Amino acid sequence: MSDALWLGVPAVPVISGHGHVSVGPTLSISTDVAGRSPKCRSAPRQTARERGSMTSQHALAPSRQLLSKVPEVTIYFWIIKVLCTTVGEAAADFLNVNMNFGLTGVSVVTGVLLAVALFFQFAAPQYRPGRYWLTVALVSVFGTLVTDNLTDNAGLPLEASTLIFSVLLALTFAGWYLSEKTLSIHSIFTRRREAFYWLAILFTFALGTATGDLMAEVLGLGYLVTGVIVAALIAVFAIAWRSGLNSVLAFWVIYILTRPLGASVGDYLSQPPTQGGLGLGATVTSLIFTAAIVGTVTYLAVTKADIIASEAAVATDEAAERGGLLQTIVVVAIVVVAGGAGYFVRTSALQSDTTGSDSTAQSVATGGQAAGAGQEAQAAGGGQAAPASTLGDLSTFRGITQDTLNLLDGGDQAGATARVDDLEIEWDNAQSRLKPRDKAAWTEIDGKIDTVLRELRSTSPNPASEKTALTALLTALG
Repeated sequence: MSDALWLGVPAVPVISGHGHVSVGPTLSISTDVAGRSPKCRSAPRQTARERGSMTSQHALAPSRQLLSKVPEVTIYFWIIKVLCTTVGEAAADFLNVNMNFGLTGVSVVTGVLLAVALFFQFAAPQYRPGRYWLTVALVSVFGTLVTDNLTDNAGLPLEASTLIFSVLLALTFAGWYLSEKTLSIHSIFTRRREAFYWLAILFTFALGTATGDLMAEVLGLGYLVTGVIVAALIAVFAIAWRSGLNSVLAFWVIYILTRPLGASVGDYLSQPPTQGGLGLGATVTSLIFTAAIVGTVTYLAVTKADIIASEAAVATDEAAERGGLLQTIVVVAIVVVAGGAGYFVRTSALQSDTTGSDSTAQSVATGGQAAGAGQEAQAAGGGQAAPASTLGDLSTFRGITQDTLNLLDGGDQAGATARVDDLEIEWDNAQSRLKPRDKAAWTEIDGKIDTVLRELRSTSPNPASEKTALTALLTALG
């Protein structure tokens, strides 16, 4: 008589030369009750009754066993994951800006919808593509909003958010492993494991948001460059997995990285050509991605191409997870050292640029004072000279804001809405250069720009409110 211990390890997909997707072998480990050495054998086909009993007593005693609640990791999995990231972020922006819900309102609405989706997801007896991917999309939105709230409302730097979510994710994995002795997504067939799974998913989205925004905005790399870097890292970990990197570790690292990748892809498609994008706009991009998600999920629901086979869900060689702790320590150490070094080099370069710009501005100001009456006369003839700002030269933003106000005064709502897009793009591009000079001044102006964007992009714009917001921004810009 024997008690079988079944473990699942996620298999990151491999596309063979013939186009087939492989997810790796399936083995089982049986341990004799008398204590004899374990033997490895191919998992036999079993009836539903047999499968229900062939599980670890330790892992399943606290909660009822279910069929697998998550999909197999295939190429479809990664496609939908990236698409959900982009659509989720666009949906949050639409509710926040266009519907004028505000960040807090969007967070409340999304939180309620996520709670409902999780209720139905937990209630499902097994994996259902529609329920699962709807929940993923909502977790994507909510995870993004958690980071945004910490940054915009609580004033927490993205560096701090990145560290906090890294620690929370590590604690989630530690609790999961200590409780279940595995982090494999192939083993999600109990309520407790499913709870750990969704908590980890939430923190991966929050961490991916913080990391991506830190690279793109704070470090001034932009979303396109950030996307290229992230894609390269994903390729590195995929190759490392093929070379023997622990599959659980590889899966979760790539899962985190696909969040900034999806944001970069969406940004590239939606931004105007003048900013290096394809100019499809956020609405068209969201519609394309939503249609792709619906089509792919429908295909999976019909073909069941991503259903985890019963044997794979509960039977695989435990040696596949062996060495994971040591590899995790090594990988985390490399990421911390490389990331820290890159952050230091980039921030030093930005600081040098800022210092050089400030010196140039000071020289110009000194020359202007020497010119004296001549400059005053020029200002009188060409317009009022703007007072100096601790952020440096803000003439670009004043010009766009004034253009937008002029278009509104002329009754051109569509033109004003289009022009304010340039304000958002220019301000985001300048964040890494301006924010280090005076964080408080930058935050004040950033909040007023957010108000302007909400007013002009509202589904029911109010010209009086729009003009009030623009006038307040012009005053803040000096």
